[in-house]
Amino acid sequence: MTEYAVRRILLVIPTLIGVTIVVFMAVRFLPGDVVDQIAGDYGAASPEMRRQITKQYSLDASIPQQYLLWVGKIARGDMGTSIISARSVRGEILQRLPTTFQLGLMAITVQLLIAIPAGMTAALKQDSGTDYIVRSFSIALLAVPGFWLGLIAITYGYIFFGWTPPLRYHPFWEDPIEALRSLWVPALILGGYISAVVMRLLRSTMLEVLRQDYIRTARAKGLAERHVLWRHAARNAAIPVVTIIGLEIPNLIGGTVIMESIFSIPGMGSYLFNSIQTRDYPVVQGVVLLSALVVILSNLVVDLSYSFIDPRIRFNGR
Repeated sequence: MTEYAVRRILLVIPTLIGVTIVVFMAVRFLPGDVVDQIAGDYGAASPEMRRQITKQYSLDASIPQQYLLWVGKIARGDMGTSIISARSVRGEILQRLPTTFQLGLMAITVQLLIAIPAGMTAALKQDSGTDYIVRSFSIALLAVPGFWLGLIAITYGYIFFGWTPPLRYHPFWEDPIEALRSLWVPALILGGYISAVVMRLLRSTMLEVLRQDYIRTARAKGLAERHVLWRHAARNAAIPVVTIIGLEIPNLIGGTVIMESIFSIPGMGSYLFNSIQTRDYPVVQGVVLLSALVVILSNLVVDLSYSFIDPRIRFNGR
């Protein structure tokens, strides 16, 4: 397993290089001109001022030169400086990252609290009223856009309960209660949305596992039903579920962008959204690159977790 882990970690390097190229080029293809965005702060900028802005941010260099300059800074831990605010991108990300991390962790918690009980209950009560309710609920979660639920929560929350999203957010280590109160609604919406796929997959895998011979043998030997379910069925059904949870990480990251924008949460998602609107290249590149790294590492953790879930799985390094 150690050799397999080392090989997978080494594969992160070329994957990240490919991601940097895609991110760098995709940002350059965004419509609009960042020089116009900066020059707009000074009114009708003169051609001389436009040339100064272009030179200051190395926008006069060729695309390959700009890419090499950016990658060189990234290798030194420098994500550059925001073109719009002139602040360090790394400093802004470190300031906003804990809020986004908390929102994502709460959403994953909600996902597991909804998907695991609902999926297992639907499998154990196949074709019953409960099963149909769970399946309909999961389809509804997949069909209803998360941003629409967010807008509905804000609109009807204010109409019926006089509730509006808090305008100030406190770090969890400063005020845990206030932090949870600020993020529970977007976390519930986001976690509910990403739980739908896991819910349906867990139901399917549990039904398949419960039909296996070793489950019938365990029951015939007189094992308690809870031991049959948790020690035998659940662990074998967990492999595809863990896989799909890892694949849902990109949806989680995309969901944080939407939820933070709707609920005015000062996290990385809203930071990225605003930077895309203003064509702030260094910010977009830095946030997307960090998000890609999170996705790559999360899938690596998922792969390595298989042997802990099912000891029969072994990695030979190939």
